[in-house]
Amino acid sequence: MKVLLINGSPHPKGNTFIALSEVAKTLEGNGIEAEIVSIGAKAVQGCIACGRCREIGRCVFNDELYNKVREKLETADGIVIGSPVYYAGPNGSLCALLDRLFYSAGSLLAYKPAAAVAVCRRGGASATFDRLNKYFTINNMPVVSSQYWNSVHGARPGEATQDIEGLQTMRTLGRNMAWMLKNLKQGGETIPSGEPWTPTNFIR
Repeated sequence: MKVLLINGSPHPKGNTFIALSEVAKTLEGNGIEAEIVSIGAKAVQGCIACGRCREIGRCVFNDELYNKVREKLETADGIVIGSPVYYAGPNGSLCALLDRLFYSAGSLLAYKPAAAVAVCRRGGASATFDRLNKYFTINNMPVVSSQYWNSVHGARPGEATQDIEGLQTMRTLGRNMAWMLKNLKQGGETIPSGEPWTPTNFIR
């Protein structure tokens, strides 16, 4: 079993990486493979609502970041998305990527356990956490919980290592993700068959 962790910070080894690494180490300690992928600092193309992904099965933009993450989603059994807090919300580049991934590759995500992680200096973590969870809860993904909301504090590089409770929350999240994945893989109910989607527009 494998979990893909997406580092939504432009700093590949910053505080968001520290938080995700704590989750990854705990997953690996519980027999789950973990891989952290950073979105980097380059500009990320956002969705333009062209609808072409419905025809071709993938985003029309053929950029390296989208392709890399989409490919890794094919073999991932779970996903953790981490972001720094920018004005009480996730990094805009991360949201640009997630908008495209979740709209064009939903079949690679549905029914896979998921969790969000927010890293902030002081405030805005709850709003960031809430925004990221919306990607999961619109896509039939079980949300993995922890002992507290999944946030870690730190402003300057490396300060996240001082948030003892935050890192404990990350370890609990890792254990809970491993527990859920193992339970899902060892049997239980089959994935429910859903109803055909019935879009309803309120502007006629």
